[in-house]
Amino acid sequence: MAELDSQIASTRESCVQLNETAIRKIALIKRVLASRTLYPTTTLMPNLWNKLAGRKPRNDPAFASPGESVIPADFLQSGPEAGEAPRRHVGPPTLPETPLPNMASGANDLMVSTAHPRRGWRERLSGSGFARGLTSLFSRNPVLSDELLDELELTLLSADVGVAATTELIDDLRRRMHKREFADAAAMREALRARLVAMLEPVARHLDVGGRKPFMLLVVGVNGVGKTTTIGKLARRFHNEQRDVLLAAGDTFRAAAVAQLQEWAGRLDIPVCAQGQGADSASVIFDALQMGIAHGNDVLIADTAGRLHTRSGLMDELAKVKRVVGKLDADAPHEVLMVIDGTTGQNAINQVRQFIDAVGVTGLVVTKLDGTAKGGVVFALAREFALPIRYVGLGERAEDLRVFDPRAFVDGLLPGAA
Repeated sequence: MAELDSQIASTRESCVQLNETAIRKIALIKRVLASRTLYPTTTLMPNLWNKLAGRKPRNDPAFASPGESVIPADFLQSGPEAGEAPRRHVGPPTLPETPLPNMASGANDLMVSTAHPRRGWRERLSGSGFARGLTSLFSRNPVLSDELLDELELTLLSADVGVAATTELIDDLRRRMHKREFADAAAMREALRARLVAMLEPVARHLDVGGRKPFMLLVVGVNGVGKTTTIGKLARRFHNEQRDVLLAAGDTFRAAAVAQLQEWAGRLDIPVCAQGQGADSASVIFDALQMGIAHGNDVLIADTAGRLHTRSGLMDELAKVKRVVGKLDADAPHEVLMVIDGTTGQNAINQVRQFIDAVGVTGLVVTKLDGTAKGGVVFALAREFALPIRYVGLGERAEDLRVFDPRAFVDGLLPGAA
């Protein structure tokens, strides 16, 4: 019994000591937080945006002049008054005035015209794998040979031009080479350019939105191809043409899709028909068409949720949208515009085929052709479906959504002889 009493007393004493230690640590932390000496020893982390943009951080010790304080002035003023909460480290106060190039934010936002010179097709496309491969091929092979054609065939196939289109091109060039129609590789290069342009000219048809009021565009595509961004750029284009535009936020599945569309529409001062996330997409678009008819809008652009072409249930939802709007206008939608990621490759063929079956695609927009996109899928789509290619995306800015021009496109991939 005495031993048990001794253990209880020892345990109680240990608890009291731990309690006192914790109280002392808390008091110490409070004194440190309330002290001005905390701030001179705190180095502000340079703003990540400043780092990426290559701008001089405002409070980076590495850029400070000798004797210059890297601490905001308000940190070095008198400590907190009695009863006030301790001041905290707040970091750099603002973002830089000019954001990173080609970023949709700040003064150079996607929806805002800028003073930056517009980059041409050749400048935008010259960095693609397709363009680099063709340019390198002809610079390394100035003499006509079957080996040149074999290497050209591999280049076309690797750039997603497709087996059928590549075979057609190579067989024609080989036949003409054996008939001695080409004096050298440069002549073959010009013949290839002409054949590529001829493949694309039948699908370069301008989208005319003046035949109906409102002219309804239903924008579809798989996940992540840039549908909502393309809608913002189209809205700006039509708005600049003095057309009365209405947007329908039919992507009620993706988080923040409705808010994204509303933000861009607000900057253009155009209306948006929207409901909450999870609402029925067909209902939203039906209401938007009713609104467009009542208000006399010129153009209605309807967003839809991205969906994999292999998911039959989701594809059926698109067919439902078409059936529902057909109750108001038998011809609506007047254009079903499918957005395709230019980096997708040959899988784009299957995507288009499934969307044609589900909702009847009538036009294409090929995005993300700048940078590392191969670009050859444009030729495969033109040969396989002969659907009009209305626009191509050559960058992130609004003006980078260009009306498709076959000659400019081919010249960007394979420039002509100087």
